[in-house]
Amino acid sequence: MKYWLFLMIAIVSEVIATSALKASAGFTRLAPSIIVVVGYGISFYAMSLALNAIPVGIAYAIWSGIGIVLITLIAWVLYGQELDVWAMIGIGFIIIGVVILNVLSKVEA
Repeated sequence: MKYWLFLMIAIVSEVIATSALKASAGFTRLAPSIIVVVGYGISFYAMSLALNAIPVGIAYAIWSGIGIVLITLIAWVLYGQELDVWAMIGIGFIIIGVVILNVLSKVEA
């Protein structure tokens, strides 16, 4: 169970870092730049811990899938990024894929 917690920490810290990346304005703003570096550092460390028990393909699929969905939602709320119907359908497929991996897949380490 703790390895899934590490994966969730990796996802959240990566989402925070990626969100701050836009605010860093090409690393010209100090505070967002620090958040980017620290966030990615925490994310990769937590992911390395998660990979001790979760297969790399499954962990990466969940990490990237949930990350894409969360980043898209944050971009919509914070930066006014608009989504068309096709973008929403694509994000829906990503969510369905993550659910299938978690609920139906029997892949184990």
